[in-house]
Amino acid sequence: MTTTSQAAVAAAGSLTRGRTPRRSVLFFAFAFAVIADPVSSVAYAIEAALRALHGDLALLLPTMSLVVGLVVVVTANYWQLVRRFPKGGGAAAAAGRAFGPRWTFLPIGALVVDFVLTIGISIAAAASAVIALFPGLAPIRIPLALVLLLVVAGLTWFGHGGRLLFAVMTVAFVVISVAVLVLGFTAPHTSGHAATTADPGRSAMLAVVLAFPVAMALATGVEAPSTAIAQLGQLDDSHRRRFGRGTLALLVVIVGGLTLALTALAVRLHIGIPGTDSTQIADIAHAATGPGWLYGAFQLTSSLLLLAAASSSFQAGPGLLKALAGTVERPGVLPPVLGRTNRHHTPYWSVVVYLAAAALIIVAAAGQEQELVLFYAVAVFVSFLVGLVAMARFARRERKPALAWVNGLAAAAVAFTLVVNLLRGWPVLSLAATLLIAGGLYARWSRAGRPTGIEDVEARAETV
Repeated sequence: MTTTSQAAVAAAGSLTRGRTPRRSVLFFAFAFAVIADPVSSVAYAIEAALRALHGDLALLLPTMSLVVGLVVVVTANYWQLVRRFPKGGGAAAAAGRAFGPRWTFLPIGALVVDFVLTIGISIAAAASAVIALFPGLAPIRIPLALVLLLVVAGLTWFGHGGRLLFAVMTVAFVVISVAVLVLGFTAPHTSGHAATTADPGRSAMLAVVLAFPVAMALATGVEAPSTAIAQLGQLDDSHRRRFGRGTLALLVVIVGGLTLALTALAVRLHIGIPGTDSTQIADIAHAATGPGWLYGAFQLTSSLLLLAAASSSFQAGPGLLKALAGTVERPGVLPPVLGRTNRHHTPYWSVVVYLAAAALIIVAAAGQEQELVLFYAVAVFVSFLVGLVAMARFARRERKPALAWVNGLAAAAVAFTLVVNLLRGWPVLSLAATLLIAGGLYARWSRAGRPTGIEDVEARAETV
């Protein structure tokens, strides 16, 4: 979930008023800022799948291929959402208009939980990337993660402009990753010793089916373009659709390409489950490049990209609470204190809420991002499921049976992923938190007299 693009839009927006065509500059700034979150998921999703496979490298590429395939399916739904809601709104707008405003709160509750988990897992993964580069910091993993959390939270005080540099990290990470991949496939420094098959006696298909839902954290952030287009007030609906769909296409190409390429390289170089003080992509980069400057650059850009993802949620999450708190003209459903802002338009008390929640889960997970992956994939998939079901209903209303079937099958695939993750036990807490928040917001909305316009709260969160 990201609103990093607001800084990029502000910086590049003036360029669109020049004599030469500069919309491409605005699109570049917007798109690469928005996709920081899903690109950063590459840092832990592949390792999560390998752990679920108990280190079976032979099944890693089929598993991640299935994951990328499902990401494509989810992205196709948001492609439809962008067409229908060019002013932004995402799954909340779709649910509200398909089933009534009360259903808006389910995806909103999922987003609130997802923002907290995005911050927590991104900060923990950034700390892991730093520790992989400087192993001596391993004993202070939790304090290191909390310091990084405070730094990123502090940057939100300065609004969107304080995070413009983070958007550049998406491009830097992609460029460095390509260099690592080229070297790894052509002239690797070394290779690992992980066995290709950890358990040859079990069913490969069953293992893949049970493992791929864990890695569906890769899909987080897919919904960002459908809401972030609300920031593009200087463009008409047609161009906002193009920006949103172009960003979704770029997301699929970059995230899918990097994921499959890094997975294939891990299999080729026999890079298995990492040690306590490393990560799988760090081990892949080290095997491909050796301990030189390129490895250091890879770790540095990956950690900064993960901080960018956390920073995005530190804007999007409090922005959502601010929108829910309402304004003088439009009463909200949350206490007005959560909407108070500084001169940089940052809702500082909402930031404090997310800071406290993220710190709690980082400490509870001992600073280990892999402990949070399962919880992460649950909340966001609730939002995906609601959006898909809503789009299927729209298709039926408009007598488009083929599209209704496609959306229905996609909803079934998402529901299956959600159920498999919930059956692992503890991720039920993520669902419980989503339902609790959704129920609480619905109760407050009812007590407030059910103010209209709640379906557009995601779009307002991007522009307030």
